[in-house]
Amino acid sequence: MDIPLYFLVILLSGLLTYFIQKIFIHYKKFDDFNHRSSHKNLATRTGGIGVFVTLLFISLYFYFNKIVLFDYSLFIPLSIMFIVGVYDDFFNADFKMKFLLQIIVAKIIINQGYVITNYYGLFGLYEVPWILAQISTVFVFLIIVNAINFIDGIDGLAISQVLKTLLLIEFFSLQQTDLSPLIYLFIASLIPLYFFNLKNNNKVFLGDSGSLFLGTLVSISLFYVLGNEYRFKPNFQVNKTLFSVAVIFYPLVDLLRVFILRIKDGKSPFIADQRHIHHLLLNKLTKSHISIFSFIVILELFMLFILFKINN
Repeated sequence: MDIPLYFLVILLSGLLTYFIQKIFIHYKKFDDFNHRSSHKNLATRTGGIGVFVTLLFISLYFYFNKIVLFDYSLFIPLSIMFIVGVYDDFFNADFKMKFLLQIIVAKIIINQGYVITNYYGLFGLYEVPWILAQISTVFVFLIIVNAINFIDGIDGLAISQVLKTLLLIEFFSLQQTDLSPLIYLFIASLIPLYFFNLKNNNKVFLGDSGSLFLGTLVSISLFYVLGNEYRFKPNFQVNKTLFSVAVIFYPLVDLLRVFILRIKDGKSPFIADQRHIHHLLLNKLTKSHISIFSFIVILELFMLFILFKINN
């Protein structure tokens, strides 16, 4: 794909995000202020809509022109999770219903060939039976999707985590993967959200439509890494399972921490609050959202560097 295409995607995503927000502002559909909000300005939860529609438009153009960039059937699970997120943004869907739909989406992804059949020595496991592979893949999918959803609590954090993860997967790959065109288009469509998300007024948040959509793509990408086709560059050999954990280390740690704290207090682990690590940093260290997500990303990159140094 040519570089002008990516500029077109960035432009289209920016324009769509802008006009979609204007529609929501016109109908006074703003993000609510509550006890777990880290913002006090008007904002809309439309970022995910702009990104998804941009990808859909670009993909439909290539599809109808019979140009195969990637497996377009991936839009089935991605679309389902996007729709679930949109519904949740508007009507606060019951977490049990979301959980059930996430399991169904995980099974669709498995049937498309994205399944963890080898754990490369984690817990002494290597290749596992098909039933165990499916069950564990569903479990891992639920963890990743909800981990990405949970960290969408301050400006730029979820966006940065997803961009970092996808860029690292592509950077360390020996060659362009089957998912590379989708990932590059996705990254281009996500870039304008930094402008809208980090503004002081009339912010645009990802919303659940965005975070669930992003989490699904991250899951698919990591399942691909754990498959047989993904190869690291010669100078960057590392255990695939450790690498997959390392590139989403913060979302996993934060998810585990808040789950433990909420269960310890006798609360549902899915009831949102401000006990996330990024909220603690926001309250005790700095009020700068940019500083916090930059610090987290840099710390993760340093840990990944140490991992590679140990293994090479």
